[in-house]
Amino acid sequence: MSPVLNTNTLEVGYDIPAHIGMDEADIQTPCLVVDLDGLEKNIRVMGDYAKSMGVRHRAHGKMHKSVDIANLQEKLGGSIGVCCQKVSEAEVFARGGIKDILISNQVTHPAKIDRLARMPKLGARTICCVDDINNVADLSAAAVKHGTQIECLVEIDCGSARCGVQTGQAVVDLAKSINAADGLKFSGIQAYQGAMQHFESFDARKEAMDIAIEMVRDSVNMLAVESLECDIVGGGGTGSYYFESSSGVFNELQCGSYAFMDADYQKIKDENGEKISEFENSLFILTTVMSHAKRDKAIVDAGLKVQSVDSGLPYIFGREDVEYVKCTDEHGVVSDPNNVLKINDTLKLVPGHCDPTCNLHDWYVGVRNGKVESLWPVSARGKAY
Repeated sequence: MSPVLNTNTLEVGYDIPAHIGMDEADIQTPCLVVDLDGLEKNIRVMGDYAKSMGVRHRAHGKMHKSVDIANLQEKLGGSIGVCCQKVSEAEVFARGGIKDILISNQVTHPAKIDRLARMPKLGARTICCVDDINNVADLSAAAVKHGTQIECLVEIDCGSARCGVQTGQAVVDLAKSINAADGLKFSGIQAYQGAMQHFESFDARKEAMDIAIEMVRDSVNMLAVESLECDIVGGGGTGSYYFESSSGVFNELQCGSYAFMDADYQKIKDENGEKISEFENSLFILTTVMSHAKRDKAIVDAGLKVQSVDSGLPYIFGREDVEYVKCTDEHGVVSDPNNVLKINDTLKLVPGHCDPTCNLHDWYVGVRNGKVESLWPVSARGKAY
């Protein structure tokens, strides 16, 4: 388990944005605020859904990079562990007590492979993805050196045009190579269709996912002919999990953003053309009005250094009378045509893209009923190697 962090010795406004027990109004901004009721609801909804569909949920830790939230996903949502993207990120979760970790990415550099091979000594099941047969020997040598086992998934390019082999014999050949290597175990297939996660149209997402599902099904069937069983057939994101879970071939979901929800995911539509509504916003950038020298605009303290705008600007939660319209390094510009905002008013921003936004912060401030209830470090912040 992760060590209990004593934040009482840390100084509000210098080390941390708030103390537990503090009024929400006294939180220092800009910072990440988590609505604990919303977060817990989202976790339970996903957990109940996965259970009802007979699939496992492996929460994507790259989204929140938090051991505390990963533990909450196991406790409240029944997640079986985490997936993440980098070895250093995986080590944070392993050192924090998470026992089942998939690096849903390739690990090829010798130094990174060596660290990966030592991870099982931290008590964690250790899994990575492979899409290059030459990588197998290096992984095997490191596992043998450290007397550990690395489980491997063959990654399939099922539409993202990024990592992964093409389906067919290439999948079988790679799986056989893994299966024959000392210190390695072939554990299944990684098939994440990331390119379609944010297609706004339900039909467009379904069309892309139908193709991916058939590619995965064909690969699983070919592997079965060779007596190569897949313990894991993993994939699925917040924009597609209902397709994978009902496919009859995927058995693990890897959703991440569902726990927080961001502005970009809220644009996608369900089969009725309505915005998806099963999850609610639980992550906000809390920001304060610091200047109102111009009558029709307010300047807030949340600019580029506290958020990622690759998926667009944030929107202001619960307000239709004001709009976040521009940002520079340290400032955000809020259109205030009716001059309703005042100096030191606070606003909650829903970030356009939660994953890279979270990586810019050191702390999550958990709030319930107007009080700070928890203070969680962004445990794997900056762990990008």
